[in-house]
Amino acid sequence: MTPEDVPSAIAARPGWWQSLAFGAPGIALLHVELAARDEGSLDTAHKWIAAMTRDAAAIGPGTSLYFGAPALAHVLVCSGRYPKALRSLHMAIRADVKKRLDAAHARIDRGDLPQMAEYDLIRGLTGCGAYLLHTDEADDVLAYLVRLTEPLKGGRLPGWWTSTGPSGITDVGFPDGHANHGMAHGIAGVLALLAHAVRRGTRVDGHEQAIRRLLAWLDRWQCDGSWPYFVASPTGIWKRPVGQRASWCYGAAGVARAQQLAALALGDEERQSDAEHALCAALDAPNLEGGSLCHGTAGLVQIARRAAEDAATPESLYARIPGLIRDEPTGDPFGFLDGDVGAGLVADASATPWDACLLI
Repeated sequence: MTPEDVPSAIAARPGWWQSLAFGAPGIALLHVELAARDEGSLDTAHKWIAAMTRDAAAIGPGTSLYFGAPALAHVLVCSGRYPKALRSLHMAIRADVKKRLDAAHARIDRGDLPQMAEYDLIRGLTGCGAYLLHTDEADDVLAYLVRLTEPLKGGRLPGWWTSTGPSGITDVGFPDGHANHGMAHGIAGVLALLAHAVRRGTRVDGHEQAIRRLLAWLDRWQCDGSWPYFVASPTGIWKRPVGQRASWCYGAAGVARAQQLAALALGDEERQSDAEHALCAALDAPNLEGGSLCHGTAGLVQIARRAAEDAATPESLYARIPGLIRDEPTGDPFGFLDGDVGAGLVADASATPWDACLLI
């Protein structure tokens, strides 16, 4: 499929041409990966990259690793081409990240609670840090994330506690706000980025202490070998509901992979073993419907592959992958997170770092 083949109703969706989550950059990323595997054409990949960059890249509020300049830059990094375009995007991203960091530090200085969109992987500075880590320019983001792990409100609340519900808006069901544990919107993403940085040889002041603080928090709320999606009270837990998914975005698989990465960063063999056992348990009973990347089996396949590459006993993880692979449409032929594009990317072993945006 080329950009000219996209139905007009899809192409007209706001932000579609710059959305990694559901639009053209995800499709471009798929064609970059297929070309790297010798299963597709560089020419087709180029057409998608040209289409997604034909308008000025969105930057500033509302942009993230999954939309606008950072999303486009991620695709170009994975392509290994287009250095001039990437330099231009990179300069704009760096300037925007500085503004976001200045605002975040000012917020911490005031003692105010953050919004998830300030720090999370999908919309916030963790996502920007995931991109910048590949250029070895993530130190200022990492320093902010270290500070984010420190307590607020006289030590009563962790620094990532938000005043909203998981939707990111005020919610009567969450009168005290919540602490989110997910890879997409919570501290598993923060933990994974901090751990990846250590493994790449990048450390900032307080780096390992921050990793240990996050691990201690997750240990506190571990429930039956898994973790709840979130905590809704500093002194009480929302018990893991029946039917909770083991997905990448929120579930035990994503949190277990973040724990494994942290254990590897710290050289903690016992924690690594525990994390790998937790991941195996999640893969055995994923409770998922559909084959998507975000909250379906494709995400679990990619987590299992990456975790197996690092595992003390990789065979136990590799053995579970065939039972997770689904050859069925997701219902969205164009989506990266929730559609066939993401599922297509995990159809074979990765030839590019396309999944760096997942922090697994």
